[in-house]
Amino acid sequence: MSQISDQSVLLSDDPPLDLRLSESELEATRERIVSFISDLVDDAGAKGAVLGLSGGIDSTLTAYLAVEALGEDGLHGITMPSEVNDPDVMSDAERVADALGIEYDVVEIQPIAESVFEALPGPAEDRMAKGNVYVRTRAVCNYFVANAENRVVLGTGNRAEAMTGYFTKYGDQAVDCNPIGNLYKQQVRQLAAHVGVPRDLVMQEPTAGMWEGQTDAEEMGLDYDTVDAILAVHVDGGLPRTAAARELGVPVEAVDRVVELYERSAHKRSMPPAPER
Repeated sequence: MSQISDQSVLLSDDPPLDLRLSESELEATRERIVSFISDLVDDAGAKGAVLGLSGGIDSTLTAYLAVEALGEDGLHGITMPSEVNDPDVMSDAERVADALGIEYDVVEIQPIAESVFEALPGPAEDRMAKGNVYVRTRAVCNYFVANAENRVVLGTGNRAEAMTGYFTKYGDQAVDCNPIGNLYKQQVRQLAAHVGVPRDLVMQEPTAGMWEGQTDAEEMGLDYDTVDAILAVHVDGGLPRTAAARELGVPVEAVDRVVELYERSAHKRSMPPAPER
């Protein structure tokens, strides 16, 4: 993979590995994703797509590419804030919708989530269980609109999230496709900058919005540049554990952490199992 010198879209100042694409690869990736979205909607006989807008870089890039593929009328955005979401980030979601000129709804999901917490008060004491309710509520809203309007639901997952299981089962991966699903986080940022996403959105701190103050890096224990590098070299690339750590200049424990996330989340990347016949 060819490398480029511009460091402006890296999360850290000195990443273990530069995974960004050359200009020609970048434009080819853009065209491939745009065609993918257009073809998927056509093949489904749908009139367009629905996308949950969070204000984060993954949903923002997906929105930009979807509008390029489907036009303004082809994308219906939904922003779904709750009490645990940063108001500034949710404002960014509306800012993206306005900039793209798409139709969008703002759905306050706190009352919906609260009805679940009240019906089953015990699990509401568990922060993770409670956070997953917010994510799954958004999936229900996405499909409610998609079913009513004959649209497909676009996912916003990237390769780093998929490989580490950093998503809610039947939540943010309850979608019809993941247009940016084969891009590492570095490449998501790079492509976003390439298609004109404002820099402050490109470099925004990633968060799943599951509880107040939550960040992806804190929960995983590693920043995305490190996760990307270990996935590319060790999990995807097959370089042995200690050699990968030495090659990347990271502790062996960091490699072990990514492998743990990958192996522990295998069930999320598979269909629900059934006993053999």
